[in-house]
Amino acid sequence: MSVYIPDKDRYNGVMKYRRCGKSGIVLPEISLGLWHNFGENAGFATCREMIHFAFDNGITHFDLANNYGPSPGAAEEMFGRILKDSVLLPREEILITTKAGHDMWSGPYGTGSSRKMLMTSIDQSLKRMNQEYVDIFYSHRYDGVTPVEETMQALVDIVKSGKALYIGISKYPLEEARIAYDYLKAHDVPCLVYQGRYNMFSREPEDGIIEQASENGSGFVAFSPLAQGLLSDRYLHGIPADSRISKPDGFLKKEQLTDQVIDQIRSLTAVAQKRGQTLAEMALAWVLRDSKVTSVIIGASSIAQLKANLKGAEKLSFGKEELMIIDDIVKPVRPEIK
Repeated sequence: MSVYIPDKDRYNGVMKYRRCGKSGIVLPEISLGLWHNFGENAGFATCREMIHFAFDNGITHFDLANNYGPSPGAAEEMFGRILKDSVLLPREEILITTKAGHDMWSGPYGTGSSRKMLMTSIDQSLKRMNQEYVDIFYSHRYDGVTPVEETMQALVDIVKSGKALYIGISKYPLEEARIAYDYLKAHDVPCLVYQGRYNMFSREPEDGIIEQASENGSGFVAFSPLAQGLLSDRYLHGIPADSRISKPDGFLKKEQLTDQVIDQIRSLTAVAQKRGQTLAEMALAWVLRDSKVTSVIIGASSIAQLKANLKGAEKLSFGKEELMIIDDIVKPVRPEIK
């Protein structure tokens, strides 16, 4: 890993950047995802303020997908409005990513990883954001049906058409990822980055995914580093009315917040306090401790939340004993977090 600090006065030297695999691209250690909080019910002024605050603090990487909202497409539309409205976000200084592969519209062609789905989706995404291209376009998932070669050829063609500068894959199993890396390399459009769920509770990328990406010259970007907010102090004293777990259409369910999980959160909080961090700060630092991790994607619903999460790029070193204690705490139960 190489760390790069851009010579920009406005970044105030706060954000560090990591080389994305063997490419010329660097990503901020902390990136902003627009999954939940930039939908049709979000206020435009608040969303714009958060995007501006993020950029002013060195977050140059904004992560979207065609189905982000709610409803599907709403986050891209919101982001497009913000870009059009603002002269403070020069396109050459931000990196926009989007994806396709999950349920987007009804009918047989509105989901999955087929060439038809991806080709239609990139055009729709560009239109919603009023952009000529995105920096990275991902296959959002392996759907279990479409041949990997079909999906990868669509990604190759999207890059060669100029609609994306780079491509990535997200949540692919090891074998399908191997096929993807090999196919893309053979067609002169190497995979820039693998995006996967990674946090103290969700350790699947440690079973070869991160190492495989590194061996193929790809970066690794972690999403859900706070396990949908479980790895924070948010649920230590009950369920807040404005939390993700309180929303009926959210991915985090009340039944996942068991007494044992709450005990784990309390124990992890005690470890974080000894380190002089909040649990959220420690959780972000824990992911970033691995030099093979290029960036972590955070979500935020307010400036205050975003500001607090930026501290997660501090204190990245962990002692062996600290890591052992964390492992012992989370081993008994790892809640399934999407």
